[in-house]
Amino acid sequence: MNNFKVKKSKNGVPMYLIPVKGAKTATVLFIFNTGSRYENKDNNGISHFLEHMFFKGTKKRPDTATISSSLDSLGSEFNAFTGKEYTGYHVKVTSSKIKKASNIIGDMLLNSVFDKDEIEREKGVIIEELNMYEDNPLMHIEDVFEKCLYKDSPAGWDTIGTKKNIKGFKREDFTNYFKSQYGTKSLSFVIAGNYSNDDIKAVEKIINQFEDNKFKNKEKVVENQKKPEILAEYKKVDQVTLSLGVRTVPAGHKWQAKLKLLSIILGGSMSSRLFIKLRERSGLAYFVRTTTEFNSDSGYLTTQAGVPIEKAKDAVKIILDEYNNISQELITDKELKRVKDMYKGKLNLNMETSDEVANWYGRQAILHKNDITSPKKFLESINKITAKDLKKVAKSVFKDENLNLALIGDVKEDQFKKVLKLNK
Repeated sequence: MNNFKVKKSKNGVPMYLIPVKGAKTATVLFIFNTGSRYENKDNNGISHFLEHMFFKGTKKRPDTATISSSLDSLGSEFNAFTGKEYTGYHVKVTSSKIKKASNIIGDMLLNSVFDKDEIEREKGVIIEELNMYEDNPLMHIEDVFEKCLYKDSPAGWDTIGTKKNIKGFKREDFTNYFKSQYGTKSLSFVIAGNYSNDDIKAVEKIINQFEDNKFKNKEKVVENQKKPEILAEYKKVDQVTLSLGVRTVPAGHKWQAKLKLLSIILGGSMSSRLFIKLRERSGLAYFVRTTTEFNSDSGYLTTQAGVPIEKAKDAVKIILDEYNNISQELITDKELKRVKDMYKGKLNLNMETSDEVANWYGRQAILHKNDITSPKKFLESINKITAKDLKKVAKSVFKDENLNLALIGDVKEDQFKKVLKLNK
């Protein structure tokens, strides 16, 4: 499975080069070590807004239509994403189009004009995006859960920002943030797929145009939870969307692979414990999933579900019972093998596509820095995990004082205080 090389550009930017055997495409990814955790109260939301503005016009390509048609004409897939700790811009093309696609992305990132009229127009677009998230509890529950975990801090703020901030941003805010957060100190470059040495030389010319940036670092997460926490966001809807989870460990920690397996056992597939318990046996939910999130200095595991209002407490109890069971009893060899095989199979399928490979390395370039793990090496660590390992980790993270419950619906926090505890 994909081996990788790292080289430094002349201006010091790390370039991750990952050939994908048999691929006819390549994905180019420019990823920056900045996101909503690098913001303050006054500019919360600017990382995401700025991501939008890179698609609004450059000196050479004056508007969105010109940029998008240029990329469309290459038969490419292109997009961008903003997270808490990184912002990425990627394009996937047939191998013969790498240079042209890279030049367009480079032009966007180096020469965007941040037109005042475009900024004003885009405010309406982003506010509608915010409304979309808030109107969809399954999309918004992650924001509420992170607010429950990290409170009124950059780690707990919504990536998209507030309506007040969005409406108030001016061109100067974007140019100042760009100068601070976009440059050689924050950029990593990834190319995955079928590419040539000439492609790498052409891309490096683009990378060498990035200048040294001031770079403002993020506020670190301080983990000091002493008791279970609950946060309810009122919404007049017919069901309750909940997220019940625990604090875990940062990216790159030796428990990361073990926690990934625990999440799959609990709610990572249609054969998982909580999918069977909550949906198939209890009929309490259509949507059930357990996921993990690993940041540079923090992490969590959580189970999300949409359940009837009157059955919300029962759903919380079922999830807690499974958290308790997995920390008290060894899983069987059969279940462990099934989960490992499922994870390995899905990862192998993902690593056949250049965009998934690029994302694998790009996120690690930001979160792991100098400790990049290849898919092959990660699968080797998965193979070594035993049932005893999983029980040990589960016992360490599934504790009363580590529990966090976020809710969206016609409910109140007081209704859940008595049930938010593990029965050990």
